Amino acid sequence: MTIEFAKEILQGSQLAVSRVITWLENEDERARACMEKIYSHTGNAYVVGITGSPGTGKSTLTDGLTWEMRKKNLTVGIVAVDPSSPFTGGALLGDRIRMTRHSSDPGVYMRSMATRGALGGLAQFTQEATKVLDASGKDFVIIETVGVGQDEVDIMSVADTTCVVLVPGLGDVIQSMKAGIMEIADIYVINKSDRPGADQLFSEVTYRVQQDVHLRNRKWVPPVIKTIALEGQGEDDLLDAIMTHRKFLEDSGEFLVKRRNRTRTETLQMIHHELFQLIMNRLSENDQIEKMVAAIMEHKLSPYNVVEQVVSKWLPGSK
Repeated sequence: MTIEFAKEILQGSQLAVSRVITWLENEDERARACMEKIYSHTGNAYVVGITGSPGTGKSTLTDGLTWEMRKKNLTVGIVAVDPSSPFTGGALLGDRIRMTRHSSDPGVYMRSMATRGALGGLAQFTQEATKVLDASGKDFVIIETVGVGQDEVDIMSVADTTCVVLVPGLGDVIQSMKAGIMEIADIYVINKSDRPGADQLFSEVTYRVQQDVHLRNRKWVPPVIKTIALEGQGEDDLLDAIMTHRKFLEDSGEFLVKRRNRTRTETLQMIHHELFQLIMNRLSENDQIEKMVAAIMEHKLSPYNVVEQVVSKWLPGSK
């Protein structure tokens, strides 16, 4: 079955793409077998990250950017990450409401994913879903992050080009000075630029960019693009900026450096996840973990003793 689904993904089947991404989210064993089959066909799609605080219009901007890509006959995969409830795990997954004009377009595939407790703005299997879309033949994959705020920086290790979306009226000067999310941008987008204060925000961000380029001796100068996504204004300029950044990465050799770093990080994350699952499964046998917790609560053991015992037992030679 997995071989058939892998073949269908490579042929561009959206049904197969949906099924395998669902397997990934559910940690179904069939997903791994399928990913192994399609991996050699990945690495062709260009990945764009759209991030920023809640209320900046990321979904509407993603919709407009997709429209511009489709006008150039480029195929697009969209992974929209939504926050999930810390209590039920449920999520609204409402991004499709803002992207209905692409619902019947065979050149666009959209998938909403819940964070399910993952931090940093992405769902746990966002990167894997991106690979599935890549293997299905999409020219671009756009990842719209959850919109959690300043610490939403994981997108930097997944996207080739990261766009940070800002809007006037959210404490403009302070917003442009924030560490973390403001330091990961390859492109800054001032959305809702018809609002009062847009010019001031544009000047402030431009000034901060120039300072940062000087202090860190950066070769790429992040452009600041104005858009009004609700009116379809500025998305063509944003696409031009993305294509310019792509050319810069390819010409400078930074593209391969980023992809190599991404592969290293991803591989280590996968190893971490597998080791964690393996140890958790073993500790769940005969309620070992509960016995450890009880011993810690009674101060017969400390968490540090437990960690050392577990690591020494399950990873011999690690000490």
